[in-house]
Amino acid sequence: MEARELDYDLPAELIAQRPATRRDESRLLVYSRATGAVSHHVFRELPGLVGGLTVVNDTRVVPARIAIGQPRGEVLLLEPVGAGEWIALARPTRRLRPGRRYGMVELLEHLGEGRWRVRLDGDPAGAPPLPPYITEPLVDASRYQTVYARESGSAAAPTAGLHFTPEVLARLDVERVTLHVGLDTFRPLQAEQVEEHRIHGERYEVGASAWERIRSAPDVLAVGTTTVRVLETLARGAPLAGRTELFITPGFAFERVDHLLTNFHLPRSTLLALVMAFAGVEEMRSLYELAIAERYRFYSFGDAMLIL
Repeated sequence: MEARELDYDLPAELIAQRPATRRDESRLLVYSRATGAVSHHVFRELPGLVGGLTVVNDTRVVPARIAIGQPRGEVLLLEPVGAGEWIALARPTRRLRPGRRYGMVELLEHLGEGRWRVRLDGDPAGAPPLPPYITEPLVDASRYQTVYARESGSAAAPTAGLHFTPEVLARLDVERVTLHVGLDTFRPLQAEQVEEHRIHGERYEVGASAWERIRSAPDVLAVGTTTVRVLETLARGAPLAGRTELFITPGFAFERVDHLLTNFHLPRSTLLALVMAFAGVEEMRSLYELAIAERYRFYSFGDAMLIL
């Protein structure tokens, strides 16, 4: 697959700059792969549209965006590696030097592609790691956190889960997995041929009883692309904890995910490639065109799509 096949034009005003007033008031586009039928709903209707087991990613977002000065920039913590050290993105990389200290952060080693090994004094105490396309300040930091977040360690929110409220969850049969979102989830494609893109890997963990429930469930709804990667990694015989480098592109054979709940993703992203693998390349192009025409809100704080 060529990277240009993941392109589409999105009017800037459809990039959601703030979450919906209430989480479950987001819109929900529903697509049936079996019939091709499309319908439009609000998110609180989800329990009436699905059955079986709903699997969520319970990772908790770290306050990982740390401003630095002289030169003015920032450090985005990606992953702890022990003894107070982290892998991070830092900018402006060309003006930064190993051994320099910037407030609570000490730069230790440049790893390439803007990645650094850093040492952090104490626990992370920065701002929510909002993506750069969100330019408005976030009034309530909890809105970039799912209501079921538990295991701290993520550099970005698993955004398909941001729509859930406790009331919606109470009407579903829910199981949890954990994948800590890192560089790979939001890094743009680095190759013109999609399959040549390199995956660095992200940490995951699933309880034995949780996996047994998921493995034996007759019908599984995966909430978000991160959950898909965990389930399909385990379905291929991986251990219950580790790192996944699974890169899902069109032609992939899904073994454990029956339905997918997801947000609308950036062009030329690995996330869009995964959704196209699940629902079909041309089908997703048509659905994105429809979503734009219907004025759905896109990206992290945007609306959602349910693929049955």
